Amino acid sequence: MENNNENKGFQYTYSAKEQAELKRIREKYAPTTEVEDKMERLRRLDASVTQKAQIVALIFGVIGALILGAGMSLCMSDFAEILGSYRDMAMVIGIPIGLIGGVLVALAYPMYNVIVKRERKKIAPEIIRLTDELMK
Repeated sequence: MENNNENKGFQYTYSAKEQAELKRIREKYAPTTEVEDKMERLRRLDASVTQKAQIVALIFGVIGALILGAGMSLCMSDFAEILGSYRDMAMVIGIPIGLIGGVLVALAYPMYNVIVKRERKKIAPEIIRLTDELMK
């Protein structure tokens, strides 16, 4: 008589969550195909368009908000008395400074749109070429 218990091995199945983690780890070490490389390049190019525009618009908007705040601060605080000038003088200086900051904040979104259009126009040939290769 042959013992069948020796042929049977221990089996363990991982849960769905563990399976997903195993696949993610495996993908890090598996060689990439040419299609995956092109798709990754396409994603990076597409994301770079909005990233540049977001960074510039955010910097522009934050600087504008700080200038707006400085103008408001001049209008609403006792800063003029500390400097030894007239209170009305701080108001006269603070209002134009605040308006300049408000204009800068208001221009941040249109600037974002201009940069996105310019960047899309710049990388459009490469995007079209990559999508044509991937769609074949």
